[in-house]
Amino acid sequence: MSAAALGRERQGGIVTVTLNRPEKLNVLNADLWRGVGAALTELAEDDSIRCVILTGAGNHFCAGGDISEFQTLRATPDAARAYAKLMYATLTQLENFPHPLVAAIEGRCIGGGVELACLSDVRIAGASATFGVPINKLGFVMSYPEIGAFIRALGRKAAVEILLEGRIFGVDEAKGYGIVSRIVEDGQALVEAQEAAERIASGAPLVNRWHKAFARRLDEAAPLTEAELAEGFACFDTEDYQTGIAAFVNKTAPVFKGI
Repeated sequence: MSAAALGRERQGGIVTVTLNRPEKLNVLNADLWRGVGAALTELAEDDSIRCVILTGAGNHFCAGGDISEFQTLRATPDAARAYAKLMYATLTQLENFPHPLVAAIEGRCIGGGVELACLSDVRIAGASATFGVPINKLGFVMSYPEIGAFIRALGRKAAVEILLEGRIFGVDEAKGYGIVSRIVEDGQALVEAQEAAERIASGAPLVNRWHKAFARRLDEAAPLTEAELAEGFACFDTEDYQTGIAAFVNKTAPVFKGI
């Protein structure tokens, strides 16, 4: 993948990852799926990161998959299965990403773009953004692992409704489905995402990561173990806890170190 197809910029503890194919409306080809997954894998291992913003270059977030690849890389069941493994790896990385993830959405957010968005923790969209997963118009399915992630993000009824109708809808409906968590004026999604990321980054990073991990664990049916329950109190043995309490008592802003 060309490095230019996936931009990355860091300011302090906040990293912005940008789908950078504006001439193609930031559609996801195999290289870009692979690049997003690799970037998330690398960022996941960096404990100095406080928040990641995911956005698209130009006027659109992501208009879906790159149809030009379908007759080659997805032309047969075996080829499509190999391509899907690449997608699953990136979607799994998104679902399990330890740091807070904020999506800044403008313009089209279609197909794979919806998946990237709804697997983010905070999803901010411009008022004219449009959404949908019209893959039934192309004659192919969202297979088990992929639809599983979609259902976990939105709930079964919403996910199935979106897939069955295959229609494009506006930001208000997207908010109703749970794809979008906040609506702003057009052109302001990234600005609001940056402000949200700053608010997130000002909190204790260990706590943010714990909250994400606990929420994921509670999606599982297995009962919590004693060790898992004990982890819910590990924060009281951190320097950040002492910092936060002291700052509250002294009416000052805490500066957390993530330890």
